[in-house]
Amino acid sequence: MRLSLQLAWRYLWGKGAANAVPVLSRISMTAIAVSSCAMIILFSVFNGFGSLVDGLYKAFYPDIKITAAKGKFFTPGPQLLAAIRQDAVAASSFVLEDNVLVNTEEGETIPVTLKGVDKEYFRVNEVQAYINKGADSVMSLAVPTAILGQHIAATLGIDVDNVFARMMVYYPNGEAEAGNLDPTRAFQSMIFKPDGSFYVQEEFDTRYILAPLYNVRELMHQEGVSSVELSLKPGHSAEKLKAALQQQLGTPYIVATRYEQNKAVYMVMRSEKWAGYAILLFVLLIASFNMVSALSLLVLEKQKDMGILRTMGLQPASLGRVVLLEGVLWSLVGGTIGLVLGLGLCWAQIQFKLVRIPGAFIIDSYPVAVQLSDILVVLLTVSAVGFLAALYPARRAAGQKLHEIMAGK
Repeated sequence: MRLSLQLAWRYLWGKGAANAVPVLSRISMTAIAVSSCAMIILFSVFNGFGSLVDGLYKAFYPDIKITAAKGKFFTPGPQLLAAIRQDAVAASSFVLEDNVLVNTEEGETIPVTLKGVDKEYFRVNEVQAYINKGADSVMSLAVPTAILGQHIAATLGIDVDNVFARMMVYYPNGEAEAGNLDPTRAFQSMIFKPDGSFYVQEEFDTRYILAPLYNVRELMHQEGVSSVELSLKPGHSAEKLKAALQQQLGTPYIVATRYEQNKAVYMVMRSEKWAGYAILLFVLLIASFNMVSALSLLVLEKQKDMGILRTMGLQPASLGRVVLLEGVLWSLVGGTIGLVLGLGLCWAQIQFKLVRIPGAFIIDSYPVAVQLSDILVVLLTVSAVGFLAALYPARRAAGQKLHEIMAGK
């Protein structure tokens, strides 16, 4: 193997007698370099968008969420309260949420999701980082305060800096008798003071209003909660905590990680990333046909050398191994050049924001995040392609008889 590697290395950098071999080899390396550069850039951009989405989702999706397997609401019992007191849990919050109608005297009535939250909620979720106006917490006062999405505030014509601003929240009255035509008994209502607004993304800004848990319980006539949300201490695994909690709580509860709460979104992002990889891999495979031609010419050019090596005792399998290693070396050289170029472009994008996103409101340029695993995937891919491209020339080199080689066939 050592001798085969030395010969492959010599052929990689040595000057060929025929002009076609070095030219085709350089073309092959260039094609692999371009493909590997595109791959690492593609991976890094998708990683950047994944990190961005994950950061945005942390505003309303906790590390761990516990809900009831049956029914909308439940009362946390001693078993659940004991289960969430684990070393891995940094903070826990009790949340009561449901769909409501909300309006002001001047604005239209719109459906939203009202979340009743306790004082620990802002430690569990990272919504405070996105509060752009007014107060950054809710309080249960004579007129309870609320924090609402900026899109909801705009739709209702609410200015959270106006101390006189009010909004009415309506919730269906579960105690109303069926067939009762009195509209005043169909809903329960409560007045809230809009005290702050958040600006995350449209999915959240058009949907959520945060209010004190005590007042939301009073509005909904509900003593229970809809979920218990947990944040983890650094260094702890959400999957391990989920498994431990699910084992302790059993089937009456559903324990979900942030990924499981948004499985469709994360699966779409991952599928798009690997779909892009598949397209670039197809391009790389097409480019490898040029490598097959170059290696086949190399075998013809080096027949004299192969004949000398055979007469000195080198086995045919070793000759085939030389060609295989040559294909892998061509791929690795091209892939390394492409990786260096791609990583350089990623660094430039991070530092100087070369490619911007017109009209974006969350970010002004394409996000980039380089991961070591992606670099390894690119290197393994180009190595595999080089190995596959060298199989036919290697078999041809190993299958030639000594008298055919000496005869120049």
